[in-house]
Amino acid sequence: MRPETMCIQAGYEPKNGSPRALPIYQSTTFTFDSTEHVGALFDLTADDAFYTRLGNPTIDCVEKKIAALEGGVGALCTGSGQAAAMLAVMNITEAGDHIIAGAAIYGGTMNLLGVTLKKFGVDVTFVDGDAPLEQLQKEIRPNTKAVFGETIANPALHVLDIEKFAALAHNNGIPLIVDNTFATPILCRPFEFGADIIVHSTTKYMDGHAVQMGGVIVDSGKFDWGASGKFPGLTEPDESYHGLRYTESFGAAAYITKARVQLMRDMGTCQTPMGAFLLDLGLQTLPLRIRQHSKNALEVAQFLEQQPDVEFINYPNLPSDKYHALAQKYLPEGTAGVISFSIKGGRARAAKFIDSLKMISLEVHVADIHSCILHPATATHRQLSDEQLVACGITPGLVRLSVGLEHVDDILDDLKQAFAAIAQ
Repeated sequence: MRPETMCIQAGYEPKNGSPRALPIYQSTTFTFDSTEHVGALFDLTADDAFYTRLGNPTIDCVEKKIAALEGGVGALCTGSGQAAAMLAVMNITEAGDHIIAGAAIYGGTMNLLGVTLKKFGVDVTFVDGDAPLEQLQKEIRPNTKAVFGETIANPALHVLDIEKFAALAHNNGIPLIVDNTFATPILCRPFEFGADIIVHSTTKYMDGHAVQMGGVIVDSGKFDWGASGKFPGLTEPDESYHGLRYTESFGAAAYITKARVQLMRDMGTCQTPMGAFLLDLGLQTLPLRIRQHSKNALEVAQFLEQQPDVEFINYPNLPSDKYHALAQKYLPEGTAGVISFSIKGGRARAAKFIDSLKMISLEVHVADIHSCILHPATATHRQLSDEQLVACGITPGLVRLSVGLEHVDDILDDLKQAFAAIAQ
């Protein structure tokens, strides 16, 4: 099936007389006829849902849909995008390990990797994603366990050279983890370019309506954990499951199974049945929405490019953008609806511009049907130092504009009057 069809048909297959719409299994637990069967569930030799933290029929259908969209062997829904990123990394790291991450990533992810995981003994090196492979190779250590990047970086909008980062990872026997939130599998499927694990904040375009928090991890099933020799958590006996070895018992799905039955078991950062149902509704219209977001955003970016009060603009679909060539390679159908641009005059003038908008709302959010705007340096990236802000591509006057699905002329009219306000 093509992505447009999978968004509607994949995951849930109603039987004769079953509801057409995905049912909501609003239950924390399930009943069984025998202790033997329950024992098999806890031994991981049976796969029925038995407790919603680990599995629920509604959530399961949505996981199957997302796995199909990305071309993976399995997926695990989480309670937020941050939870997905955390579990994805912690599933293959332990105290004393090291990871490499692109510097131009979401501030929350940078904080997770650079501050919180450091407290657990996992070190990170943030690298310039534009650096040549030979230079990136110098950052690899014997204890490096993963490479992490974002398809389209939030908010700098750098485009990740997925094949280069995949080469870096695979040359060293480690996986590439890609955050594909902004692109979605409609605009880019990172597995096709060598990524091994994908994460999303489903709170963004996948939901699309700002009604539910969520995240997801998707496993390509292609990375050979055994051959690497660097991941004993997947290849050696797990004492919490009577010595089970994930690579032996679950083959290509070893990684995603471990993430569910060990990490989700212990940390509990699960999605809810209602949240999964709302996510499924959003996924059904994702292809229509993400293409219209891209169309609207390109028109807005072309307008912004001509404004004398704009210092610079980041939008990879613009021919003038530094990452246009990479966008054409990895995202030929568009680069979604998020634009970042810098207002001349710094923070004060950027704040006046934002406060002058009438329809476009000031929100700590991005990537839904409503047009919204934010000043990253004083909001989402407020915890970062000036040096870290520069590394992320954030200037004092930078604003992040998420172009929604309103008529593009109405969006442009609001921007025009805000520019007129700061010109006075």
